[in-house]
Amino acid sequence: MSQHIQFLLLGIGSGGVFGALAIALVLTYRSSGVLNFATGAIALNCAYIYAFLRKGEFVILVPGLPKSVDIGGDPGFAASAAIAVALSALFGLLVYVVVFRPLRKAPPIARAVASIALMIVLVAIASKQVGTNTVGVKAIFPVDIWTVGSIRIPQDRVYFGIAIFGLALVLAALYRFTRFGLLTRATAESEEGAYVSGLSPDRVAAYNWMIGAAVAGSAGILISPIVPLTPTGYSLFIVPALAAAIIGQFSSVVAAVAAGLVIGMLQSEATYLARVHEWLPSSGLVELVPLVVILVVLVIRAKPLPSRGAVIVSELGNAPYPRRVWSGAGIGVVIVGLALILSGNDVRVALITTLILGVIGLSQVVVTGYAGQVSLAQLALAGAAAFILGPITASWGIPFPFAPLLAALVATVLGVVVGLPALRIRGLTVAVVTLALAYAIEALWFRNLDFVPSSGVDIPDPKIFGYSLGIGRGENYPRLEFGLFCLAVLAVVGVGVACLRRSGLGTRMLAVRANERSAAASGVDVVRTKLAAFAIGAFIAGIGGCLLAYQQTNVSFQSFTALAGLTLFAIVYLAGITSISGGILSGVLGAGGVAFLLLEHVGESAGTWYQVIVGVGLMVTVLMNPEGIVGPAQRALARAGRRPSPRTGSMVAVGSAVDRTASLTDSPFADVDRTPVRSGDPLLALDRVTVRYGGVVAVDEVSFDVPDGAIVGLIGPNGAGKTTLIDAISGSVRAEGTVAVAGEALGDKSTHRRVHAGLGRTFQAIELYEDLTVRENVQVGLSGRGRAGGADSATELDEIFDLLGLVEVCDTPAGELSQGQRQLVSIARALAGRPKVLLLDEPAGGLDTTESRWLGDRLLAIRASGVTILLVEHDMSLVLRICDVVQVLNFGRTLASGTPEQIRGDRAVAEAYLGAMHTEEVLG
Repeated sequence: MSQHIQFLLLGIGSGGVFGALAIALVLTYRSSGVLNFATGAIALNCAYIYAFLRKGEFVILVPGLPKSVDIGGDPGFAASAAIAVALSALFGLLVYVVVFRPLRKAPPIARAVASIALMIVLVAIASKQVGTNTVGVKAIFPVDIWTVGSIRIPQDRVYFGIAIFGLALVLAALYRFTRFGLLTRATAESEEGAYVSGLSPDRVAAYNWMIGAAVAGSAGILISPIVPLTPTGYSLFIVPALAAAIIGQFSSVVAAVAAGLVIGMLQSEATYLARVHEWLPSSGLVELVPLVVILVVLVIRAKPLPSRGAVIVSELGNAPYPRRVWSGAGIGVVIVGLALILSGNDVRVALITTLILGVIGLSQVVVTGYAGQVSLAQLALAGAAAFILGPITASWGIPFPFAPLLAALVATVLGVVVGLPALRIRGLTVAVVTLALAYAIEALWFRNLDFVPSSGVDIPDPKIFGYSLGIGRGENYPRLEFGLFCLAVLAVVGVGVACLRRSGLGTRMLAVRANERSAAASGVDVVRTKLAAFAIGAFIAGIGGCLLAYQQTNVSFQSFTALAGLTLFAIVYLAGITSISGGILSGVLGAGGVAFLLLEHVGESAGTWYQVIVGVGLMVTVLMNPEGIVGPAQRALARAGRRPSPRTGSMVAVGSAVDRTASLTDSPFADVDRTPVRSGDPLLALDRVTVRYGGVVAVDEVSFDVPDGAIVGLIGPNGAGKTTLIDAISGSVRAEGTVAVAGEALGDKSTHRRVHAGLGRTFQAIELYEDLTVRENVQVGLSGRGRAGGADSATELDEIFDLLGLVEVCDTPAGELSQGQRQLVSIARALAGRPKVLLLDEPAGGLDTTESRWLGDRLLAIRASGVTILLVEHDMSLVLRICDVVQVLNFGRTLASGTPEQIRGDRAVAEAYLGAMHTEEVLG
């Protein structure tokens, strides 16, 4: 027992670092919404400044300048620490002003990518200016040993832990009892509210960035005598620090520090257990601790990172629709093939590396660019296939090409496992989990001598019918055959990814990326779509990993580290993570690729600044162009290929250049059937439907029927529970009671299965997929029902477009539509699922009177086509004109039910909307 206690206490030192970095993570996220992956690198740089000051030197962490300058002696601990921490705080301010303040309206993924870029730059500069050798630092705390029985306790660890916990208490008091703390909490809750109140969220965020950078720097200084300074080691402290911040829910610095201390102690205990129990892996248990913590907190609790009241206006870049797949692939193959044939050895090696990295880059395009899942584990998955390829070929005797395919399938299984947490969480939480997984896989497998020999894993050359496709050795290196083999694989993968983007599955992935709730309401199985994205992306990464293994002929962990995986993600994002051309371009920009070779030829040291250039380029790309380097070219091609529609006239969608004074008799829907439906068999039946949020009853035992072929209005004042009832019917919220369609009780069916049972719905916020065209948006409804593709589907879409007057804009991106057109597209998408009952949530929102009347005619035309409608709407003139029956809710209960004429004269309804005094004035 004493050994367990001693190792737990030894972990206080590293745990204090994790806790301190967690403080910085909490402060920057709470004040500016940035999940700062560069926190460990900021601590590293501050520690370097302090360490060199204690040697009588001032280190210059600026590219191109001398490493350091002599300052004539050691200023002492206090002066050195004060200077280093002050510079760290100023650096935090500089980073916020230059990088993150311009990104304050960007989505969280863009801000996280910018922090990854910052981390890459800081680590690269430190490695270049200071080197990768360990830098020793004079002790700060007493190094004596306390002895309690057989337990020996290093004093410096304990003092360090106490110092960090004390710092957390001081900061907690600062944010709890001061005006600055109040302002920080207010801006985190709502930036809009802060602006209205006359506060400056930018100033609050700047101060918090300074405090966060100072705290991170302080941690780097205090731990530097205990954990020797190395660039990569400090950067990976971010993984356990993220676990600690997650336990603190990115809000409590005290809880985050306590969690950091516990994680450090558990890691130390894991080190002891691996020593005394031979059946445990010799390495990897330490790295497994933060992963388990993250999975327990995020996945089991199924709670994402706390959202902030930020004003976000931009999204992930457009995923262009590939149109000339075969011709483009053919031209590319010819050009690169000729380059391989005509090039010398150095250029050929760079081209081969480019082709291989392009394959792995395309895996990132599928997972992140198409499905929106921020995976930082793609290189780890490639490594899994690379490491297993050797035993599959040599030990199991499986020949080429079956061996790499089987290795890729192993990576696919691992990729599905990696994707399982994404079924319950989303957004940046997926990035945190996948980074922790990559971190654990590297330690448990790639670095573990139990599984991988110290000499690495030898990879036999690929041979088919006795002919070698290997890269060769000696004077025969690199062989043209291997280059052409890699080119063929990239061409097949590229065409496959293009076909995926054009397929129903690809459309569903983009729908999930844009809005999971809306995708589910369109009939998309979100769970299956996410897993498919992870599986396909992992298989492609596995293929790329096998190619990399064949190129290297011996596989070791250096090519597949977690930090290298972050760099891979950064490069693909830089090139254009949402497009095939971006994925292929990432191979050109990757380490060892064509661009890297060009840098080496520009100057002797140019290649050594490769990481710096990548990081800076990525930050500029995030700031200026979220679609990556290929974005401007793709937009130019899209504009050049877009032709104005030849059709004009009466079939113009709502919100376009239509004569607003035209008579409704000029409408193509003027002759639709407006005869009220008085009776009919119930198609949608609600029985005592109740929705509770904790102790609040939002919908209270609502019961009514929607007759077949009718338009039923659902009205009520704000907060009456109308949208909540629609959510209950569609399965978006848990509800008690019974919902039945055509006599079939829906029970606990998920949203997409209710769509299959005959429900379709739209949303008050419309929630279109902005980077898809109108046709692709509507195709989601078809693919969600498994009916995408074919002439029948195209004809059905054309009929829907004709019915709703969307023929003119069917090939226009949804982001370019007017409000009225967007409303119609959301209805068209729901109609594509062939619903028996269409649930419409305020379709006239944002429309003027003329547009609303046009919309009413379209809804009548939809009813005439055989679709029953339940309409939630505030536009009373629209409701009373087109509805057959009106249901009125107030405070979650049914207030009245009847025909439009009956509701128009109902005093209780008028009081609910207007109040008793105004009701007397209106009704007399």
